[in-house]
Amino acid sequence: MRTALVLLFLLSVVAVPGALLPQREVNASKVDEYIAANPTMGKIYDALSLFDVFASPFFVALLTLLIISLIGCIIPRSIDHYRAYKAKPTRAPKYLHRMPFHASGDVDSSLEEAVQHAKDQFKRWRVAEYTAEEDRAGAVSISAERGYSRELANLIFHVAIVAIIAVFAFGRMVFYEGQVIVVTNSESEFAVPVEQSREFCNTSPANFDTFRAGPLFDGTGLTPFCFVSHNFTADYLPNGQADTFSSTVSYAEGEAMASTPPKNPRENQPGWEDYTVRVNHPLRVGGDRVYLQGHGFAPQITVTWPNGETRTQMVQFRPTDLTFFLSTGVMRFDPPAGMYPDLMERRQNQIAIESVFSPTAAWTGPNGDMLQSAFPSMNDPAVSLDLYIGDAGLDTGRPQNLFELDQSLIASGDLERVDRVMLSAGEEATIPAGDNPEGGEITVRFDGAAEYANYQISRDPTQGWALVVTTLLLGSLVGSLLIKRRRVWVRFTPTASGGTHIELAGLARTDRAGWGSEFDEVVGAVLRDVDKQEPDETDFEEDSDAEEWH
Repeated sequence: MRTALVLLFLLSVVAVPGALLPQREVNASKVDEYIAANPTMGKIYDALSLFDVFASPFFVALLTLLIISLIGCIIPRSIDHYRAYKAKPTRAPKYLHRMPFHASGDVDSSLEEAVQHAKDQFKRWRVAEYTAEEDRAGAVSISAERGYSRELANLIFHVAIVAIIAVFAFGRMVFYEGQVIVVTNSESEFAVPVEQSREFCNTSPANFDTFRAGPLFDGTGLTPFCFVSHNFTADYLPNGQADTFSSTVSYAEGEAMASTPPKNPRENQPGWEDYTVRVNHPLRVGGDRVYLQGHGFAPQITVTWPNGETRTQMVQFRPTDLTFFLSTGVMRFDPPAGMYPDLMERRQNQIAIESVFSPTAAWTGPNGDMLQSAFPSMNDPAVSLDLYIGDAGLDTGRPQNLFELDQSLIASGDLERVDRVMLSAGEEATIPAGDNPEGGEITVRFDGAAEYANYQISRDPTQGWALVVTTLLLGSLVGSLLIKRRRVWVRFTPTASGGTHIELAGLARTDRAGWGSEFDEVVGAVLRDVDKQEPDETDFEEDSDAEEWH
């Protein structure tokens, strides 16, 4: 047990960096940001696996040693407990008056009647009777013990600890978890209709924006279901603090997935059911749980070229202020093919927009051109746009960051900023058309925005077992704390008048809290005559530690 306690202490110390430093398994981007901000210490921490604490070799080694130590503690203690339970209660000490609790008195019953009457008072105790030859003081005595379940509860508690570690470890081997962003409708008057698909199907890991799974999950055992996000609703307090989040979805399983999904929750499509996902109220489908994890905004920008052709994009932005949802993002537009037949010339006239979005605009700064957000709901949306023309990185074969422009393109001069404009919903601005031989201007219009919801789909087949072993652990812990191990010895000596002198002693194996009152009840029951007449208080004496008996 000492070894287990030392290992448990070391395990808690090792887990401290996991609470203080970002963990790669939870948020890899946060880890990259930390290393970029702290290049020296970040590399040292990474070499020490402090960004992957709970999957590091030393954490797994300590956890394994802890399990082995606990098992090595449980087995011998279980054997000792079984032997103690099967053994007879120990004989009474020779001098009972030396025990912490002591009482004595005379009853008019015969020896045999007094012994039987006393044994009847210990029906829920483990009782052993000893003859005068077996007793240490040479008199008939009985020994009664109670509270063996305390040690049993303690053993179950340690077994439950091992079971919890095993269940959670196995659960991390077979679980899967993924996040997906779905742009959905909003009730704001500035919201634009969402034309893109609002349906997600849990049929392939490729359908997720991010996906991670345990080493025993091969990606083919996903629970097949689809859901359609109809809306996202958020209520805020006057100070901007979020009050409630909810999203109404329609979902289908099995063959119903092939049918046409409903366009709104009031459309009763066969095979599809409606559900409102709220914080801590996930949608449960076939063992999977769909959580509403977060939300944000997706502005819509329309670019019109001199020849009249348009391109429209709605892209989710990343919130930089999680209170008022000031957000940033990037859009990239390829010009129409007819304007630049040459592929290289076309690449040199791409448009990139680096944008700041505010759901409720608040203009600050000396010139009133710094965009801030005054409230998290979309009451007065606006954008601040940095417009670039040049090679935006499209058609290069290299992946592009969804929220940031490639700074190397700007540093090399391949991408040049031509203007910065501030637009409210419905407003537009114009910029020169770059190297277009026909001249003209390009129009950039801010149409408005839609809200998106971030859903997390999780599956852990060991969740039920985790609940069982956790309940078992808590129940056994309560039992080991509340149940008291105690012993009572009763010795009987015949008197000259034909009655019986009874001497009692009590001992608590753990603590004495509450044991004094129980011992008094035992004394009162045993010293009561068989004919149930109360004994006179002068007929017996008690130790000073016990309460006075009346």
